[in-house]
Amino acid sequence: MRFRHPDGSVVHLSYCTNVHPAETLDGVRAQLRDHCEPVRRRLGRDRLGIGLWLARDAARALTNDPAELRALRAELDSRGLEVVTLNGFPYEGFGADEVKYRVYRPDWTEPDRLAHTTDLARLLAALLPDDVTEGTISTLPLAWRTPYATDPGAPRTARTALTTLAQRLDALAELTGKSIRIGLEPEPGCTVETTADAIAPLTDVGHERIGICVDTCHLATSFEDPGTALDALTAAGIPVVKSQLSAALHAEHPHLPEVRTALAAFAEPRFLHQTRTRTAAGLRGADDLHEAIVGGALPDSTPWRAHFHVPLHAPPAPPLTSTLPVLRTALTRLVGGAVPLTRHLEVETYTWQALPAELRPRTRTQLADGIAAELTLARDLLVDLGLKELP
Repeated sequence: MRFRHPDGSVVHLSYCTNVHPAETLDGVRAQLRDHCEPVRRRLGRDRLGIGLWLARDAARALTNDPAELRALRAELDSRGLEVVTLNGFPYEGFGADEVKYRVYRPDWTEPDRLAHTTDLARLLAALLPDDVTEGTISTLPLAWRTPYATDPGAPRTARTALTTLAQRLDALAELTGKSIRIGLEPEPGCTVETTADAIAPLTDVGHERIGICVDTCHLATSFEDPGTALDALTAAGIPVVKSQLSAALHAEHPHLPEVRTALAAFAEPRFLHQTRTRTAAGLRGADDLHEAIVGGALPDSTPWRAHFHVPLHAPPAPPLTSTLPVLRTALTRLVGGAVPLTRHLEVETYTWQALPAELRPRTRTQLADGIAAELTLARDLLVDLGLKELP
């Protein structure tokens, strides 16, 4: 979905396909047929943007066979789908029964991460619509905090890899005329946990094609103020490459038994749900929601927020809620000003099947309805900010 910003530029809105498990190229094609095109039809749009997730095997198949890449581009066109951004964070296995810490490997100290991201950049340059010259890719924020923090050589290795990537992106732009930019995506528990943590390493890299991806669920989970965070990035000259529109789980009174019971329904075995609370002594955290609930890892006299991407249009029932207000505030700062801070927005609720059983979509139709409802909410927020939806 495309929108005209009051400054005349085009802002793209998509939804991320990592909600649909697929490790192979055949799986990607099935996503387009079974999910993406039905969502587009529900929205009544001739064209729908998708934030494509290409796992390692799918990316390699496309990289090794130009005919397959051309065929995928043609299929996107025929189904009324367009790709301006990729989710390069998960490498493989994102549809496994247990993902947890595996999603952070390989990290930016490992050669496979650089090779995979380079492949994604080259693929995206070929998949961009003819009238679009800029693509974006989100990636993990260097590494999970351990063992990175105990390896004195890790920061230099990661910086070298990102610098090499930037040089490759420059060469790609010269060759294709397409500018591909990469955004580190701060996430609780990682080496770059907050937007503030991103400033130093990105300043060290010092390249316009390497910036940040602001995920509003992660921002909220870390209790970051959107205005303060975005102002600091602007002051430091760090570009907001893209933003993922998502909402975290919020518990205002975690000490109450009924709140603990409600939270326990979201403590599931597949994904890691880092949980944070802000106290007078600073931010306190647990690596997973289960640890916070039963392990006593967090004080419960102040609100908790958990890294659980809840559907934008359907916050959980009381006594829980979502951090949609943080998303609204962040979006206002991102695209509500005289000039947009980013032109690529992506709805990224990948946890539909991790929701409590009674909230999960039971059919493809229900999932498509839910994704369409999220995109409709995001569209309405953009229109309210003065952006005009384009055909």
